[in-house]
Amino acid sequence: MSNYTFVPDHEALASHYAKIIEGCGEDLNRDGLLDTPMRASKAFSYLTQGYHQSLEVVANDAVFESDNPELVLVQNIEFYSLCEHHMLPFYGVAHVGYLPNGKVLGLSKVARIVDMYARRLQIQENLTKQIALAIQELTDCHGVAVVMDASHMCMMMRGVGKQQSTTRTMSTLGKLSDDNHARQEFLSAIPKRMPAFG
Repeated sequence: MSNYTFVPDHEALASHYAKIIEGCGEDLNRDGLLDTPMRASKAFSYLTQGYHQSLEVVANDAVFESDNPELVLVQNIEFYSLCEHHMLPFYGVAHVGYLPNGKVLGLSKVARIVDMYARRLQIQENLTKQIALAIQELTDCHGVAVVMDASHMCMMMRGVGKQQSTTRTMSTLGKLSDDNHARQEFLSAIPKRMPAFG
């Protein structure tokens, strides 16, 4: 396990944000913007900290023996990410289920895995698959399924401007891909639509 800790260069990143703000025609010397480049730098570093986390460290050895072979489901895990095309937020909930094969993962670690991959520049389709593969790698489960429901600011704030649209993506592995009964058990257990935020 690596002891390396990434330290972001906030000064350099802040200088780039300053140029972006000036490029919009704003005055960086106005009271409300004096500290904005540094605040933006720190916020962006937080929102992309998943690049500097590893599955090994996030899981922290929280894999335990279990003789329960039935579906384990953690649902309505809130997540917030940034679209890699426009760097605008997309956010929603993840539903993660798996069929244990003698081992289970600590429940909080499922949420931490979702956060680790969400806190990178992403597209929802890839994010969904990355989470599924991570659960499979850690638990060697018989099958895993991940469904993610999200609203995308790149569709809401710009472009097509569709305020009520949501996107659902799914990734399945093993029995939750091949066994229709297991797949339907998972799908029937999760919410049919994204819950309201706010």
